[in-house]
Amino acid sequence: MPTGDIGLVGLGIMGKPMARNMMKAGYSVTVYDIVGAAVEEVVTDGASSASSAREVAEKAPVVITMVPDSADSEAAILGPNGVLAGASAGHVVIDMSSIAPGSSQKIAAACEAQGVAFLDAPVSGGEPGAVAGTLAIMVGGKKDVFDAQYALMESMGGSIVLCGDYGAGNTTKLANQIIVAANIEAVGEALTLAKKAGLDPNVVLEAIQGGLAGSTVLNAKGPMMIEGNFTPGFRIRLHHKDLNNALITAKELGVGLPVTGLVQQMIVSLMNAGKADEDHSAIANFIEDMSGATISGK
Repeated sequence: MPTGDIGLVGLGIMGKPMARNMMKAGYSVTVYDIVGAAVEEVVTDGASSASSAREVAEKAPVVITMVPDSADSEAAILGPNGVLAGASAGHVVIDMSSIAPGSSQKIAAACEAQGVAFLDAPVSGGEPGAVAGTLAIMVGGKKDVFDAQYALMESMGGSIVLCGDYGAGNTTKLANQIIVAANIEAVGEALTLAKKAGLDPNVVLEAIQGGLAGSTVLNAKGPMMIEGNFTPGFRIRLHHKDLNNALITAKELGVGLPVTGLVQQMIVSLMNAGKADEDHSAIANFIEDMSGATISGK
């Protein structure tokens, strides 16, 4: 069983189960979050607490950050009371947040200047994957650092792939989020069509799951649409952030993302309707509202 002192900054929907899985794997975990109740919850499960990201780094030679967006990662790592303020040469920072690739490269440069190793390692799988320890982890950085931290990441993930140098993990995550968003939107269209045609969406879902349309997204999000259950495993506002980063990156690279842009407009409409904190399966609500039908029948 692996052992070692690990720090974790960020205890949201994903961070809390990730901390628990590291502890189950035998790691000693020190945690910090701006929400005190989240810290207390994980401390009850066996973690130690710190009063800042800086203190986390002073206590642990390997620090994971899991925060919402680029600005949050930069503040948590590069800020005056951030990880690098408490880290020493030889420490390792693994940012598992989903952020802009350019921001990952900026953080990596600051870490290297201080003799601190860095990996950008965003994840996919949502809360169910975080709880089960089966996250897909997409990593950017140096192979020797990746190899040294593989066992740690394995305590949280089922698929861990080195995608390239700094920023490659987050570029891969953007590709992932493009596919997920388009897939959710397509599932919403399909089930709305079936419901308005008088079919039972459960039967339609069962019929298409075994064919070419079958996917992890269909299996996970189709039932939520049918139940009308949009309890967040991954919030709409976070997918908005990811698609925004994808569109910005695409503009910089001269890549057209027409479907991504269309789905992003749907998400903006849903956020303006007060649904920012619902699960991203609620993208189907846009199609339902436009069509005058409700998949769940509620």
